[in-house]
Amino acid sequence: MNSNKFSIKTIVAIGIGAAVFMILGRFGSIPSGIPNTNIETSYAYLALMAIMYGPLAGLLIGLIGHGLKDLVFYGMPWFSWVIASGVVGVVIGLAWKKINIDDGDFSKKKIVLFNIIQVIANILAWFIVAPVLDIVIYAEPSNKVFLQGAIGG
Repeated sequence: MNSNKFSIKTIVAIGIGAAVFMILGRFGSIPSGIPNTNIETSYAYLALMAIMYGPLAGLLIGLIGHGLKDLVFYGMPWFSWVIASGVVGVVIGLAWKKINIDDGDFSKKKIVLFNIIQVIANILAWFIVAPVLDIVIYAEPSNKVFLQGAIGG
């Protein structure tokens, strides 16, 4: 993708990416044992799409996909976690030029970097953004939301 414009390929990737994220979020979730908290397989897909298409695509796939999942399957988006999903996409997407998988070289060094970035993105989103927004937006108890963030993301 040219950094100066949104290509048709990227727009299509956002649409398909959001739809796949929504489906994985609903049918690919693994229960964690903590109420309203699952281990989500959709974030592996979000990471792949973000690293392929960049931070804006990652943001939109995370926001739209998670928002639609919540709306369709639960009746209303949980905005703090929708925003956290967008944060995951942005942070991972910021490394797309550095990792540049389009060049065909996904070396061990790039794999390690990709995984370090995923860890950072998930820590930021689920240990900081989601719990803080849960407290601010929904007045949720802090001990509950920080536990949910630590376990399920």
